Amino acid sequence: MFLLTGAVGPGAVGPGAVGQRVNYPHPVCAVKGSTVTLPCTFTPVESVDDGGTKVWIEIVRVRWCQKHLVCQGITPSVYDSNSTANDPRFKYLGDKKGNCTLQITDIQKGDDETYRFRMEANDGRGHWTEQSGVSVSVIDGVRMKISSSSGDGQVRTGERVTLFCTALCTIHQLKVTWFRDDHALSESGPALQLSSLTAKDSGNYTCGLKSRTGTRSLPYSLHVEAGEEGGDDGDLPLIVGVGAGAGILLVLIALITVVCFIKRRRSAAAGDDRRAEGGEEDQEYVYSSVLQADVEGGGRRQESSRAVEEVSYASVQFKHKNQNQARAAQEAEDATIYSSVASRG
Repeated sequence: MFLLTGAVGPGAVGPGAVGQRVNYPHPVCAVKGSTVTLPCTFTPVESVDDGGTKVWIEIVRVRWCQKHLVCQGITPSVYDSNSTANDPRFKYLGDKKGNCTLQITDIQKGDDETYRFRMEANDGRGHWTEQSGVSVSVIDGVRMKISSSSGDGQVRTGERVTLFCTALCTIHQLKVTWFRDDHALSESGPALQLSSLTAKDSGNYTCGLKSRTGTRSLPYSLHVEAGEEGGDDGDLPLIVGVGAGAGILLVLIALITVVCFIKRRRSAAAGDDRRAEGGEEDQEYVYSSVLQADVEGGGRRQESSRAVEEVSYASVQFKHKNQNQARAAQEAEDATIYSSVASRG
């Protein structure tokens, strides 16, 4: 926030200059050796009346000074737009239109003062100094301090953490150097962001002003832990359970398939038996026909009928023998398959 003021000081304002003002920041606390920026804006008078004639005001000179209420004449200035011998530590970041920001680099104990801004116009009635000014306090020998978004410095692999470098007072544009185990890091600024952490990020972190290494903070210990083993083990029973369940299911499917296969083979064998029985009935029919023909034909056909009977009977016995052998071989094969599957389960 800025202070909106409009106090009148010696040589500050003339008739018709109502509305001039300078907006200063709140008091600033700085660590010796740091950089401080004093945000500032000003509003000049637009015009003054000169015997009924309007004279437009244009700012032609701006100044910053300390230890003086009006900041005019031969008063020493820390910055003067008309001077070529300004202290290089004081840099004017503003203009002559409305921005009066001043930056102080490598601030020293002697810079602990109240600073005031003055504008000077093409007409003396447009000159203005805001006397309230802005107070700057410089602290020496203050150690920096590191705080962390993780709290206790215990983080896990893959997480992210932000380290903050602060001091015991408000610091503007703090230029910081970061260290891990006394080795300088490339990152700068009051906040150090570490993402996708690994074990290599573990260590003792310190920070300090670039211009003054004596302001180094106390070490901040950061420990990056591997992922919790409990969480991994907790998932293992689920995986094992799923694998065991899948294995049992596969065994059951295999058993069902074998049973169906055996039933199908047995059904086929039963069909063969029925067909064999049908063949036997046919043979019996042939046998009866032969006997009938023998009775009707007389004795001369007796030997021929006996021959047919013996051939038919031998054929039926041969078929039964082949069916029995095939059924025994099939049952042995089915038993082997079932035993193999059961042993796998």
